Amino acid sequence: MGICDGRVVIVTGGGRGLGRAHSLAFAAEGAKVVVNDLGASLTGDPTDESPGQDVVNEIVAAGGEAVVNGDDVSDWDGAARLVAQAIDTFGGLDTLVCNAGIVRDRMLVNMSVEEWDAVIRVHLRGVFCPVRHAIAYWRDESKAERPRAARIVTTSSGAGLRGSIAQSNYVAAKAGIAALTINAAAELGRYGVLANTIAPSARSRMTEDAMPEMMSKPESGFDAMDPANVSPFVVWLGSGDCDVTGRAFEMAGGDVCVMNGWSRGPAVDEGRRLDPVEVGPVLRRLVAAAPVPEAVHGT
Repeated sequence: MGICDGRVVIVTGGGRGLGRAHSLAFAAEGAKVVVNDLGASLTGDPTDESPGQDVVNEIVAAGGEAVVNGDDVSDWDGAARLVAQAIDTFGGLDTLVCNAGIVRDRMLVNMSVEEWDAVIRVHLRGVFCPVRHAIAYWRDESKAERPRAARIVTTSSGAGLRGSIAQSNYVAAKAGIAALTINAAAELGRYGVLANTIAPSARSRMTEDAMPEMMSKPESGFDAMDPANVSPFVVWLGSGDCDVTGRAFEMAGGDVCVMNGWSRGPAVDEGRRLDPVEVGPVLRRLVAAAPVPEAVHGT
């Protein structure tokens, strides 16, 4: 008996890296898993690979229950089919883990609108569409007096929380995911839905190319960048035991912290409209009194 015994879980981007680790971890805790993966390249281009099916085969071989789904989560109808598959196959849906993503890295001055749109679509729209279909189901269940202990776990990034050079599209998408998740938690609590986001650091196709010196496997000892280190946090956040909502957690290896996000710092009320020449001294005084923000990644 695991902490997710009998729960039905969707993991988007579940065929590789973090998604694969999450899918396996949920199955090990008794969940029935829908492994969603397009089998696309790191930049989102189609391939002939089927990593999602490989993960399903691994779960089934270990005695678990899982099915593969190849829909595009950023497509409205595709996301609807994904949620419907979970309900039709396993009789319901309890947890949605939004993990799918791509990168099209480039300095902002050189970034094309196509590169911007592709990353925003997969990450941000790719969270909205499945979340929107899932909460429609959970709301109907709640109104029919069949409430479920529904959970949403989204994947933000340290890049989205602090910025990252040459990743403006990815930064904007991941920041949007964090804000969307916190807002969803505020709106959906009435239906029993809890929503949290994570900002993980782990070895994946995205990080191995961007940060090879940090992501290489150690010859011995604890492998802090193993994506499986993140999955226990995701499994708990997606379980019925979870009683936390509307929070962002940053994690790497065995290190986890709760992020504070945007919050009010030093303030002043002049009680009148300022002249533009007066604004500079006021803002400089506030900035000097405020904590120094963490540096943008890559600076």
